[in-house]
Amino acid sequence: MNSPIRAPSSSASSSSSSSHVFRPPPCLTHASRNLKGPLLFPQTICTSQKKIRCFGAHVEASFSTNPLKNYKSSRCSPWWSEAQSLVSNQSLNKQFSVGSLATSTSQGVSDTTRLIDDKIGVLLLNLGGPETLEDVQPFLFNLFADPDIIRLPRIFSFLQKPLAQFVSIVRAPKSKEGYASIGGGSPLRRMTDAQAEELKKSLWEKNVPANVYVGMRYWHPFTEEAIEQIKRDGITKLVVLPLYPQFSISTSGSSLRLLENIFREDEYLVNMQHTVIPSWYQREGYIKAMANLIEKELKSFDCPEEVRIFFSAHGVPLAYVEEAGDPYKVEMEECVDLIMEELETRKITNAYTLAYQSRVGPVEWLRPYTDETIIELGKKGVKSLLAVPISFVSEHIETLEEIDVEYKELALESGIENWGRVPALGCEPTFISDLADAVIESLPYVGALAASDLEARQSLVPLGSVEELLAAYDTQRKELPPPVIVWEWGWTKSAETWNGRVAMLAVLLILFLEVTTDKGLLHQVGIWPSLR
Repeated sequence: MNSPIRAPSSSASSSSSSSHVFRPPPCLTHASRNLKGPLLFPQTICTSQKKIRCFGAHVEASFSTNPLKNYKSSRCSPWWSEAQSLVSNQSLNKQFSVGSLATSTSQGVSDTTRLIDDKIGVLLLNLGGPETLEDVQPFLFNLFADPDIIRLPRIFSFLQKPLAQFVSIVRAPKSKEGYASIGGGSPLRRMTDAQAEELKKSLWEKNVPANVYVGMRYWHPFTEEAIEQIKRDGITKLVVLPLYPQFSISTSGSSLRLLENIFREDEYLVNMQHTVIPSWYQREGYIKAMANLIEKELKSFDCPEEVRIFFSAHGVPLAYVEEAGDPYKVEMEECVDLIMEELETRKITNAYTLAYQSRVGPVEWLRPYTDETIIELGKKGVKSLLAVPISFVSEHIETLEEIDVEYKELALESGIENWGRVPALGCEPTFISDLADAVIESLPYVGALAASDLEARQSLVPLGSVEELLAAYDTQRKELPPPVIVWEWGWTKSAETWNGRVAMLAVLLILFLEVTTDKGLLHQVGIWPSLR
């Protein structure tokens, strides 16, 4: 075994960081197979109970056959069982045979240290947030200019940026009020840098000397900035780790699509081996860390057993799930089930609810909505509520203002007398250690040859490249259909949707006149700046 490598000092640059243990590819429930449209990152399916994770399956098959098809039929082992290192010297020399999987045991780590001849990097992807009130409007512009956030018909795609400019200007005053109430800016960058530093320390403690970088989608440090630093540091093997536990088109998908475009345009990146961990909601460390926080907060109530556990997740448009095949809803529901199962092992059997927050616009989003559900729970006589921000691993505007202020006030107004909120994971040691293990287990897939046919891609998550991971979605990427396709008269959901469409067409027409003439109403009153 190689001698231990000393951990770096805490003075490491903010672009890199530390941390912990990671687990194997996630298993999808049977419900995921019924999604309309392709799964973006399909995973091995376990037919056993939910706590059985796909882990360390041994494949006895000739490498001349499709290794992923053979892996698909292999058996899943419990993640709590005695782990075996499947990363042999021979498998590492055979272009990281897909039948091999690194585990978190010391043997697996020692095998992984064979990679130290290469310069290993970990890229953490996150949303980003304005650090000052002056950053709010440009941050919102970057957000709404993303076609994975606001999807326009292709014939109107040229209006993407003008529309983003308009929406960001309109929403900026209210958003500034929210950020002012939490200290004048988002703490997301500071917290993500801290997570990166802790992840780096954990990796070095596990004999994996890696640099950790932070790439934000909509604000500094932008993903492009992180990539430039990765190139300057001469990284040869890169693990891409979105800090979203559950995969969604609008979060991890958007960041990976940006990476795909960057990689295609850069010769250095084309030649750099990399792999992606698209989601990790099912990992033992993450589940236990969430259960630890919930258990701790329950004890702050006078009658913990009477508290309703209220999971609040970020919402996505319903059409993303039903028509585009986004696995977000399936992964979110399974994640909540796994956390509750872990709590049950600790004799915690509280009632619980899952709802979705942060919806915008006239289209239908995932239900039930957080605000409506809080009102309903109050009407049903619920007196104690513990909010759990299930899709967030760092504190930001949606936890500190939307949940802590808006939803708390709504709960108290609805008759709920006792309110509590579980903090975001942040640098919780169990969580960080698990992320480090996730990185270690993904290393054998860095540069692995990925199978080209769709059935094989549906069997295993880490297939080797951003392009391969997005291929299943890209090949069938279509215009999202309208959320309601039947015309109905009266005050109905359909009518509301059509009213919204008419309003949107009117806005688009106004924007067109403003952009093409510079003589429209918004220019005259000084609201709309010249885009020329």
